Amino acid sequence: MANRLIKPMNYMPIDLHQDSIIDNTPELTVAQIENLEDQNQTDAQVAGATAILSIGNIASRVLGLVREQVLTYLFGASAAIDAFKAASLIPRAIYDLLIGGQLNGAIVPVLTEVVQTEGRDALWRVVSGLVSIVMTLLLGLFFLVHFFAPQLVQLTAGGTSAATQALAVDLLRITAPGLIFLGLFALLSGTLYALKSFVWPALATLVFNACIAIFTVLLAPPLTILLHTNPLAPISIARPDSGIAAAAIGWTIGAAAQLALQMWGLRRSKIRLTIDWRHPALRKMGKLYLPVMFSLLLDTLIVRFFTYNQATQTGVVGALGYMDWATTLIQFPQGLVATAIALAILPTLSEQSTATNERAFKGTLGLGLRLTWVLIVPAMIGVFVLAQPLVMLLFERGAFTAESTAIVVQATRIYLLGLPFAAIDLLLVYAFYARKDTLTPALIGVASHVVYIVTLLTLLEPLGLYALMAADAIKHLTHATISAVLLRQRIGSYGDRNRLLSTGLRTVLAAAGMGLVGWVTLPYLFEAIGAAGLLQKALLTLVSGGLTGGTFLLLAWLLHIEELRWIFRLVRARLRR
Repeated sequence: MANRLIKPMNYMPIDLHQDSIIDNTPELTVAQIENLEDQNQTDAQVAGATAILSIGNIASRVLGLVREQVLTYLFGASAAIDAFKAASLIPRAIYDLLIGGQLNGAIVPVLTEVVQTEGRDALWRVVSGLVSIVMTLLLGLFFLVHFFAPQLVQLTAGGTSAATQALAVDLLRITAPGLIFLGLFALLSGTLYALKSFVWPALATLVFNACIAIFTVLLAPPLTILLHTNPLAPISIARPDSGIAAAAIGWTIGAAAQLALQMWGLRRSKIRLTIDWRHPALRKMGKLYLPVMFSLLLDTLIVRFFTYNQATQTGVVGALGYMDWATTLIQFPQGLVATAIALAILPTLSEQSTATNERAFKGTLGLGLRLTWVLIVPAMIGVFVLAQPLVMLLFERGAFTAESTAIVVQATRIYLLGLPFAAIDLLLVYAFYARKDTLTPALIGVASHVVYIVTLLTLLEPLGLYALMAADAIKHLTHATISAVLLRQRIGSYGDRNRLLSTGLRTVLAAAGMGLVGWVTLPYLFEAIGAAGLLQKALLTLVSGGLTGGTFLLLAWLLHIEELRWIFRLVRARLRR
């Protein structure tokens, strides 16, 4: 069943935490052997959960690309795209502030504890109270967003034209109900995470992206031929900006569909609307959320709105689209690797956060860090080298021009500089959350956001739009560095230090070799294959991607990166089942 607990798999484990295999160490005590077996079982549970979330992330990221392909093909880098991006930011930002930010910092750890200590009946009571509170709050916010839509749009898109802002107001009022659906979805998906049921949450974003793409295609108005009074002027073919409303409708329907999936996953639960909000777990969530709230206030109400506003002030039409398209490319490896591993590992870290499980906690965290590094570094180098053929293949058609491709490629490469730090930092923050410490990440978040704002204001004039990407990369570097130092002071180490350093160095060497091969050969592949048509672009991307990816796998094999071999064996074991 979809919402059962993840079972440990039957496979021959490669011991990533010890230098020898259990069978070769007869001197170990029974307790030590049990600890090692427990860790191997934990590794299997984490890997199994990661596999489920990764598959869901792959599918959702692919559909996310399809969604953006539909938007770029129909509207390109236009004022309509700016209006849609500004309008859809507002409900999602408010959702992140009130609900999304609590999910991993307060909701999942507390609900996991309730399941372990009090059982599922207590869990249903807590979730029932939480749903009632959130629904009441979100209904009020929906009316506020609807009423103050013009003022909110001014905050996010103040640098756009009056017509673009008016369109954004209309779109915001269409997407505003999605705020309610997103909030309830977050609560129910957090409940499923606490139960170690990952299938329905993994499918949610897939459905969301599919709805936007499908309804945009179905409802967007047809192309209009614009005839000029001058007979010598070329005929223009355009799509009315108002057609972007189709994407807003799909956005709201997609948010509702996400909620419906989680409700189906919890169809046998005993969640009921209730006015009993006195359970101690609800108060504990509130206490954990308060420190997070200050960081989220800065992130949501200042940094995001400020970032969008500054992007529109650069004078680049479609600036919000360029930011989003580059982010989409970055989020593909980040969502596949970092988010999947971190979400899969969070409930296990929460269970192991007690003093008696300190060794297991470090081992699980070390495993997560190594797996993340082994996968995210080659992904970063690969996307950096292949950014141009990737963007050409994915977006360059319809209303999306070669000039737009050049801007997205440059923005993507600057964003990529912060990707490894963002991936590692996500896991470190979740480790704080698992130990019921939300204050430290919140304070680190405040510091990193201050660095972001100062950096952006400093670089905006010389770099223009690209200052936003550079400031973002520096923000992730700052946050990850501070998190790593403070967490190490708390727990002493990240598991096996030598293995962590060895894996990190070997991965960097293999990825660097891959990048060098890709960078040198890509110009020759462009000349030999060309990039005029869709098939040529696809072949160019396939050949260059295969060459760079194959180079990394060869170097990883020569350098004996055991974590990568372990992942391959795990995948083969899953496929045989």
